[in-house]
Amino acid sequence: MNAIIKTTSRNDFKARVYLLDMIEQIDNIGLSEQEINYIKEYHESTNGKKTIHINRFTEHLYFYVIAQELEFRRLEEARQSGASMAARINKHNINEVLVTDVTGVNHDELFAYVEGMALANYKFTKYKTEPKENSLETIYLEEGYDEEMLNNINITVESTLWARDLVNEPVNHLNAVQFADIVSTKLREAGVHVEVLNKKKIEALKMGGLLAVNAGSLDEPTFTIAEWKPENMKNEQPFVLVGKGVVYDTGGYNLKPGASMATMKHDMAGAASVAAALYGIAKARLPYHVVALIPATDNRIDGNAHVPGNVVTMFDGSTVEIVNTDAEGRMILADALSYAKKYDPILVMDFATLTGAASNAIGPHASVVMHKDADIYLSSLKEYGEEVYERLIEFPLWDEYAELIKSDIADVKNVGSKYGGAITAGKFLERFTDYPWIHFDIAGTAFLDARDGYRVAGATGIHVRLLMKYFGD
Repeated sequence: MNAIIKTTSRNDFKARVYLLDMIEQIDNIGLSEQEINYIKEYHESTNGKKTIHINRFTEHLYFYVIAQELEFRRLEEARQSGASMAARINKHNINEVLVTDVTGVNHDELFAYVEGMALANYKFTKYKTEPKENSLETIYLEEGYDEEMLNNINITVESTLWARDLVNEPVNHLNAVQFADIVSTKLREAGVHVEVLNKKKIEALKMGGLLAVNAGSLDEPTFTIAEWKPENMKNEQPFVLVGKGVVYDTGGYNLKPGASMATMKHDMAGAASVAAALYGIAKARLPYHVVALIPATDNRIDGNAHVPGNVVTMFDGSTVEIVNTDAEGRMILADALSYAKKYDPILVMDFATLTGAASNAIGPHASVVMHKDADIYLSSLKEYGEEVYERLIEFPLWDEYAELIKSDIADVKNVGSKYGGAITAGKFLERFTDYPWIHFDIAGTAFLDARDGYRVAGATGIHVRLLMKYFGD
């Protein structure tokens, strides 16, 4: 059950949450002397780090004091507290809650709190025969808040949860063709123009990277082109978002070990985030011309699958020596990045669960980014990344790393040495760009083994919120 955030003038709620700037504010909200004393004593005994619960039997009252930290930490603490509150509400089988902004609390913190509640309320139960759904359906705020801001929060949450749904789908229910069908239908409903290229059209375009990865599959590849071009757009040149859409990755003939293959349905998380972000941008009617390019396929083993040592001619005419068939994501992204040149873009951003090296280096707490000629854009994205707590760590793209992917028989090879794997992957992609470009390696942040507050176990929908903030501010 996805929770919706609304405003109301009602006052008859079984559950209420009070956000406080300081504990003394409880003196003015109609509590009994006994309740006030209990709350202050509990607050002091826990150093103000826990939500305080008053059970009146007919209603549940919760009190949360906003942490006095740096702004971005304050917002994240509010989201995490909201996530904990969602769990409490569901434990008591309550379907609606009122969150009250007590005088002095910043609206940004209130919005972060309810966003955390809504994101944490997500469950993927589609294939449960007897699903236990969360009870929480509606998060209410008192009247007076900017309805447009609330609408944008709801759209951001909806888009993020859609990305999670896409990533959590198993490949036997979501191959490349099915993915393109679902994405195109959803985007068109939001007013986005969508064209899906089938295998024949991909062959006609000579997208050798995408075709090479698809060669071992019984399912055809797709290349989805989606464009949001509002009449009031602020940019003459479009932003282009590129998403890696490997709907399942066996590693090809460089077969992954079983433990590493178990979650490879999530190898299309970049594509899911790009599609969901564009959906949110269009549904919120944001005034920017944005194009999404999504190459999609699975990476399987078959008699015709490409093997190490093969040479592939890419969309731009350059040649690639395949050294490792498990470095497939960069092959399909390279064709899409070359295709992006036709738009004369102001900036291209690609999102991909690209390398284990990035995940091993940083873990689940930040995405790795690299860029070319995009300092001003990346600087803003880093700031927004702190604000929404989808943080970015920059790796260099020094020319020395290009030496590691030189090939003796082709223009370039698709992997380097054992050193700097995330960076050599970035250097490979850089060859196919001639515009400002930022690469997001989300291998560590796209899928979690265990819940982290409002980031539930499984797909996270990473960077949908970041992109919505970037284009919506």
